[in-house]
Amino acid sequence: MQSVWTLLSWGPEGWLDDIAYGVFVTLSLALAILPFGLLIGFFVAVAKQSPEPSLRLAGTIYTTIFRGLPELLTLLLIYYGAQITIQNVLHLFDPQAQVEVNSFVSGMVALGLVFSSYASEVFLSAFRAIPRGQYEGGYAIGLTKGQTMRLVILPQLIRIALAGLSNLWLILLKDTSLVSVIGLAETLRQAGIAARVTKHAFLFYGVAGLVYLVLAIISSIGINAIERAVGKQEAQR
Repeated sequence: MQSVWTLLSWGPEGWLDDIAYGVFVTLSLALAILPFGLLIGFFVAVAKQSPEPSLRLAGTIYTTIFRGLPELLTLLLIYYGAQITIQNVLHLFDPQAQVEVNSFVSGMVALGLVFSSYASEVFLSAFRAIPRGQYEGGYAIGLTKGQTMRLVILPQLIRIALAGLSNLWLILLKDTSLVSVIGLAETLRQAGIAARVTKHAFLFYGVAGLVYLVLAIISSIGINAIERAVGKQEAQR
């Protein structure tokens, strides 16, 4: 029987290189989702506070759906639903056509939609915390709506929303483990493969848990540094 140190070594007899690749995929997926989710979440929040009733309704429906469905169910619906839809469209032109949806893209879209629905609520709360006079002050000095949003509102919005978005980032890191069910070779899937092959389930799932814990600690350190930097900039104004 192989020793623990052999199993956790690099090279053909060890599994550390496979787990390291899984960590790379986990981080790549989370970093790909972050801007996608933040951008959609911001525009959904703008829609939910719009004077136009149809936009408010659309934003409310969006957040209700993706906050209400379990993340795993959303992932499966996106993965298999997209595959079936694309295949049915291709069959109109070629009945023999077969298609397989990329699991990374499916995971990015599904988790991005979920992330954006929660991020929109954080942004919406931040918008409501900014006094209406800030908008009026921007208009009074001749700024357009776009300039007021970019120069006056957004800096305050980011500062107010930062704590809530930081929590969502930590949740997102953990949620990336869900994509293992659609075959993406991220941290948990690689640990699961190692556990099945070597019969050392506790060891490799323990390593996976340690990886997520280390990522959370590093993220927390980075978030604290960003919060301090934002606080210093605010104090200098």
